[in-house]
Amino acid sequence: MKRWFINGLLTLLLVGGTAIAQEQPPDTMLAVQIQRFGGPEVLTVHEIATPVPADGELLVRVEAAGVNPVDTGARSGRAAALTAAEPPYIPGFDISGEVVATGPGVSGFDIGDAVYAMLDLRRGGGYAQYTLVKQSEVADRPANLTHQEAASLPLVALTAWQALFDTADLQAGETVLIQGGAGGVGSIAVQLAKWRGARVIATASDYNQAFLQELGVDVPVDYRNQRFEDFATDVDVVLDTVGGDTQVRSLSVLRPGGILVSLVGLTSEAQNPPPGTRAVAILVRSDGEQLSQIGQLLETEILRPVVSYRFDFSAAPEAHRQSETRRTRGKIVLVPDAD
Repeated sequence: MKRWFINGLLTLLLVGGTAIAQEQPPDTMLAVQIQRFGGPEVLTVHEIATPVPADGELLVRVEAAGVNPVDTGARSGRAAALTAAEPPYIPGFDISGEVVATGPGVSGFDIGDAVYAMLDLRRGGGYAQYTLVKQSEVADRPANLTHQEAASLPLVALTAWQALFDTADLQAGETVLIQGGAGGVGSIAVQLAKWRGARVIATASDYNQAFLQELGVDVPVDYRNQRFEDFATDVDVVLDTVGGDTQVRSLSVLRPGGILVSLVGLTSEAQNPPPGTRAVAILVRSDGEQLSQIGQLLETEILRPVVSYRFDFSAAPEAHRQSETRRTRGKIVLVPDAD
């Protein structure tokens, strides 16, 4: 596919008496859409109108977009109720790019700013040359990250932050069991828990045991060949990214007063956890202020992104196939097509 050249006109703005070139967004853009629910093959590129920012919105030229399991759910229709996906629909909730226009009422962000954001789950729109971002969703991109690295982070980092800190109130000296420690959320959750001063037990396949150690996991567990119950007892917090039987078994390792936080919903057993314990399911929410706090940890290299796969926008079907294998270490990102 041809490179998606930006053919917008340039205008001149006067800021403090200095002329600055401002990109004029084109009337139309290319976007990856689903015209109907289905498999990865329904992700196709279409030319559509470039959106115009309304009150409190920024128009961002997308340099990279993250791929998450909720994207594949929106595409297939499994998460249509969660995301309000209704074809034609542009998936994608993680973006990094440059501000090219702002609507009325926007403050703190200017044309040319490098930003990253998690778009509201009921809106999407990240798999496109341009997307609208609400001011409440956006933060300055950490200066030490590339757009691809930044786009890999918002949803998973906010999920881990809200699960561990807002919901579980994880404290220094406590023990957390992270089910799926090598995945997108899990790999960030490990780093956040270590920053907070917690002891971390995490599960992953044999292939990812060394990776867990690199992240700082205190007790890595090979879930294919080991039972996490043999390594985890009196756990304060379980972060469940897996569900099913793993979730049910995880209830048994909680201490009295402990909590299981699930990202995939609760089984019937978890809805009635052992006495003295709690189990809750959460859904991530966009939060630009939290993303700014996370950005400070990224700039000081307390957190580091893990990007394992990069695909052009036109290869979005392949990116979704990779995501659905659930064998990805870290994250997958999409970028505008090269020449």
